[in-house]
Amino acid sequence: MSSIELTQVAKSWGNTTALHSVDLKIAPGSFCVLLGPSGCGKSTTLRIIAGLESATSGKVLIGGKDVTHLPPAQRGIAMVFQNYALFPHLSVAENIGFGLSVRKVPKAEADKRLKDAADLLGLSHLLDRRPGQLSGGQQQRVALGRALVAQAHVCLMDEPLSNLDAQLRQEMRAELRELQQRLGLTVVYVTHDQAEAMSMADQVVLLHQGRVEQCAAPRDMYARPATTFAARFIGTPAMNLLKLDDGAIAGSDVRLAAPLGAAWLGLRPEAVALGQGGVSAQLAGQEYLGADVVLRCAIGSEQITVRAPGQHHTNTGQAMPLAWQVEDMHFFDAEGRRMQ
Repeated sequence: MSSIELTQVAKSWGNTTALHSVDLKIAPGSFCVLLGPSGCGKSTTLRIIAGLESATSGKVLIGGKDVTHLPPAQRGIAMVFQNYALFPHLSVAENIGFGLSVRKVPKAEADKRLKDAADLLGLSHLLDRRPGQLSGGQQQRVALGRALVAQAHVCLMDEPLSNLDAQLRQEMRAELRELQQRLGLTVVYVTHDQAEAMSMADQVVLLHQGRVEQCAAPRDMYARPATTFAARFIGTPAMNLLKLDDGAIAGSDVRLAAPLGAAWLGLRPEAVALGQGGVSAQLAGQEYLGADVVLRCAIGSEQITVRAPGQHHTNTGQAMPLAWQVEDMHFFDAEGRRMQ
């Protein structure tokens, strides 16, 4: 197992800056997810760790060793790409073992590694097939097998599940996580899908405009978002952010015990309850999801989303009293930083 550390890593192309002095520590044997929208710098960060891009400034350490200026082959890493990068003319066995033949690994050792990886990934009966004869999930396993036979302690994954359908993606998330824990790999995984991040990660690194917005365990990030960006990005439906005007919800007479200078009130949709004698709101719309129904309500000039049981039925335009606990309120300042 190897740790990974980035110190003041920045990346620029001319006048364009992709990363701004990123500091990051990834514990050995952990599953770290780089999360964020397109263009936030997550793939650039991964490629700098891999050595496929050189940092404009800063240092990269893997297992305590400075690898900033080392080529990828000398960093002790394996990588799984979004498009799997399989050779269509080679068999599954040849694809998995390709890197071993390039490194001149003795045949007996190469055969053993191939067998072990194929058994682990359930590919033993597919070794003679070509990639074109495999399903998307099987191709993904072949790409994983190629990474595993390298016996690297660090595995980097760039959106490896994005080409799969929703059901298979969910199954592969569980398989990947189980495999990582069983082998004790240090995994750095790039995705824009917060469901993947929350379900797989030990550590989520949320990136925004080339900066680390928040770095925390999934539960901590959900429970205590550091900024309004983190609050809106993590969670489905997203956290409500209601503008405050001198301690009251904008456009209403609903006053709160908000800290001095609070500009935004954050409330998770599931923390808002339908009840008697609460804050007066009006139903503006609803979305039925089966087990749940998502209600969009108006309080003053602000809109608030409520997650309610699926059997709840209300007509649009109807008055609805809403209530929430004091401990469920999150407050942010005008810059979007958490206050409490």
